[in-house]
Amino acid sequence: MARPSTERSTLPSTGRLGLVENQAPAHLDRLGWNTDRHVELLWSLSRAPDADSALQTMVRLADALGDGWDRLDAALLSDKPLRGRLFAVLGSSLALGDHLVAHPEKWELLAGKVALSTAEALREEFIALAQSVTDAASAMLPLRTLYRDRLLVLAALDVAPTVENEPVLPFSTVGEHLSDLADAALASALEVAMRSVCGDADRPRIAIIAMGKCGARELNYVSDVDVIFVSDPADGTTTRVAGEMMRFAADAFFEVDAALRPEGKHGQLVRTLDSHVAYYQRWARTWEFQALMKARPAAGDADLGREYIQALSPMVWTACEREDFVPEVQAMRRRVEELLPAGVRGRELKLGTGGLRDVEFAVQLLQLVHGRNDESLHVASTVDALAALGAGGYVGRDDAANLTASYEFLRLLEHRLQLQRLKRTHLLPEADDDEALRWLARAAHVRPDGQHDALGVLREELKRQSLRVSRLHAKLFYQPLLESVRQPALGIEPGMSTAAAERQLAALGYEGPQSALTHLAALTGERGRRGRVQRVLLPTLLDWLSDTPDPDAGLLSYRRISEALAEQRWYLSTLRDEGAVAKRLMRVLGTSAYVPDLLMRAPEVIQLYADGPNGPKLLDTEPEAMARGLVASAGRHADPVRAIDAARTLRRRELARIASADLLGMLEVTQVCRALTALWVAVLQAALDAVMRANAPEGGPPARIAVIGMGRLGGQELGYGSDADVMFVCEPCSGAEESAAVKWATGVAEGVRSRLGTPSADPPLEVDTGLRPEGRNGPLVRTLASYEAYYAQWAQPWEVQALLRAHRVAGDLELGERFLLTIDKTRYPAGGASAQAVQEIRRIKARVDAERLPRGADPNTHTKLGRGGLADIEWTVQLMQLRFAHKVPALHCTSTLEALNAIGAAELIAEGDVDLLRQAWLTATRARNALVLVRGKPTDQLPGPGRMLNAVAVAAGWDSDDGGEFLDNYLRVTRRAKTVVRKVFGG
Repeated sequence: MARPSTERSTLPSTGRLGLVENQAPAHLDRLGWNTDRHVELLWSLSRAPDADSALQTMVRLADALGDGWDRLDAALLSDKPLRGRLFAVLGSSLALGDHLVAHPEKWELLAGKVALSTAEALREEFIALAQSVTDAASAMLPLRTLYRDRLLVLAALDVAPTVENEPVLPFSTVGEHLSDLADAALASALEVAMRSVCGDADRPRIAIIAMGKCGARELNYVSDVDVIFVSDPADGTTTRVAGEMMRFAADAFFEVDAALRPEGKHGQLVRTLDSHVAYYQRWARTWEFQALMKARPAAGDADLGREYIQALSPMVWTACEREDFVPEVQAMRRRVEELLPAGVRGRELKLGTGGLRDVEFAVQLLQLVHGRNDESLHVASTVDALAALGAGGYVGRDDAANLTASYEFLRLLEHRLQLQRLKRTHLLPEADDDEALRWLARAAHVRPDGQHDALGVLREELKRQSLRVSRLHAKLFYQPLLESVRQPALGIEPGMSTAAAERQLAALGYEGPQSALTHLAALTGERGRRGRVQRVLLPTLLDWLSDTPDPDAGLLSYRRISEALAEQRWYLSTLRDEGAVAKRLMRVLGTSAYVPDLLMRAPEVIQLYADGPNGPKLLDTEPEAMARGLVASAGRHADPVRAIDAARTLRRRELARIASADLLGMLEVTQVCRALTALWVAVLQAALDAVMRANAPEGGPPARIAVIGMGRLGGQELGYGSDADVMFVCEPCSGAEESAAVKWATGVAEGVRSRLGTPSADPPLEVDTGLRPEGRNGPLVRTLASYEAYYAQWAQPWEVQALLRAHRVAGDLELGERFLLTIDKTRYPAGGASAQAVQEIRRIKARVDAERLPRGADPNTHTKLGRGGLADIEWTVQLMQLRFAHKVPALHCTSTLEALNAIGAAELIAEGDVDLLRQAWLTATRARNALVLVRGKPTDQLPGPGRMLNAVAVAAGWDSDDGGEFLDNYLRVTRRAKTVVRKVFGG
């Protein structure tokens, strides 16, 4: 260690040198760097990414060198490149600083003219060292030291421009050299393993195939090295060699991961070439072929490695023709997104939105799609593949160049973060950690500009690059497609052939690529503003559509809506300026056949897809406020036809709003049912008011009328496909004859039913009065006294059961309330239902099960009448009400769920059984609603596996579009519920 000099002079302050540690002056004194001749050296130190860390490590290095310090000190004064490399690497990597302190003489590797070794030289050096030692234990430390030495040289050359004006190593050069270094390390580890396992015996043929980033020669500083082993023969010896090689490499260099082999971690570690070929021909999944795109012989038997590549490479480029290619690709995309915790998404360079994986996945998918027809795409490196895609017209040349620049910038940050401690990481520092970010900016050669220091420039650049990658990620797939359908009159040469465009659309999930191209041509072919805006919007919209269950139907619906709203300037402006609106609209259009037709006739609902100050605007309307508005709007028209048309208009808008919010996961199923019920009630009230006004004689209405909701309407549990089950009750007004009052009320009821049932383009408004006394053969309207007399003398068990759901919904609410009080003694008999009534209800249910299920329906997946479906749950709950409502007042309710809660609270059946019935009712109701949303018409039968079932899963709020998982859950829930139904309903 040098002694402090007495030749003190005016030197830069530690603050000006970027040194903030309190011990910095003492460190400078200990090194003897306190004289004028060290000024230039100190300024070089100040440019290190972390000058304090570099200075501290220099002190440790000086202590380790002892008498050899003076030689290094003199070299630093005379060799400007040396100090640039040394200070840069010590200020960038604590781990490599520790390596230098442990091996202080290694500083000489950075002195003078330094060049990277060739791949051949590295391999010879590592293998020679492995052969010079006697066993694995004695080989470990020398090989580990050699690996770190070569890493030190590369890192020093890579970061040196931070301190001195050294040439910048191209990104590709760094990745290639790291891969060459990994190849050499693998070769030496294989040599050690062969000597350990085989000794002097004949060695088997074994080849190590590099995969992933190592296979593509774009490795990180710290990364698992993915490999596959192929050998001849594949036996216990070769398996032991491979296992020993992996263990030695992990201890000496890096983790070796063989999980990409056939059958993954559960498969054989070593296979013969024939075994590999047989597996990929018969069993391999799409992701395995995608992984093979980067396969490269790295070590071992070179001839066997080449044979492996020659045998499997042709399979890679036909993978896109596999039947399950599209769903597997989509599943891979989702899996990547799901692996990332939400809390770090904004800091993740690799898996975050606009991150490295977005680029790599997009590039690989395009290679798979077009590689069979274009051998220029048979390249492993992401950067090389981008260049080839641009040259072939599959990606815009400017887009390819911009994406390459962004990718290399993000990879540079990844390299610097890993270099610091030689730890595998892809996480940026916390946003408020200025010191860590400032270090990263300096290490990554980020320079201040006229407005920001290096830290500010880095923050701005991170935002810009992430946004650019996100934007280009969608554009990468779809912009060339738009170019391919542009009209020749526009004077633009298409960059992709029609056949290539169809292949790409098919790979992105479009089952009718020819039709999709027709739609794209129509959307982008218009001259003027509309065509320009569509060309800007469509790359992103198509990307969002490709993530929906039915992108073909979604694109068609988008075209229809766009053409219908061609003259509405707000439409395209909203999609362009409100990203949330456009994304939500694509999800709805790609999932539902029910909503697009509503949006065509109520397009203003699209504007509600935006976020407001209190959340999504779709949720701004309360059911009660909606009902008042609908009734008031219809009430402004004296003509009943116009009044009901006004009610239909608001109903259409409200249905579109509810269904959109439902599809977007903003409403629970119970909220949907209540909202749909409130809407139906409002329409009934508006229609009743309009018909009564039109039919009222001069002296005023001769009768008061109440509408009693039955079934799901009475229980506030309507679905999208539900009719309105109602009964009409009247009471003569003062002075009116009963017969005249009933006749007039019957005319009103007929008018309501017929006018609401008028065919229209909207979902139907069917009013069903079949649950009235005597069914369809009985009078449409009765007086309160007539109902009381009928139920007292003639009520059948099924009619009593139907009354459990009766509730006043429209008309004269006071009369409706008196009707409910009148029927309470019928539906809640004092002693409970008789044994004969219970037996009759069970008999009727058995008949329903046997006869009502439609021909060809699957009883396991029919949401209404199937096993554990809605009918099973509701009949069971209603039987419990009939038997116990006289004892449990809480059972005096019309809602299935409320009744289940009361049954559980009263401990009439086990809470676990109650929960099974509740979950089955909710599951079946979600599925039934989803069926209508997806198919656009009422249906109760779940479809078989395929796109339709996937769409139902999404519409039902399942957490993925895997229809198989959704169906398995449905079958499991309803099967368990059926067990409870048999026990409780069957006694």
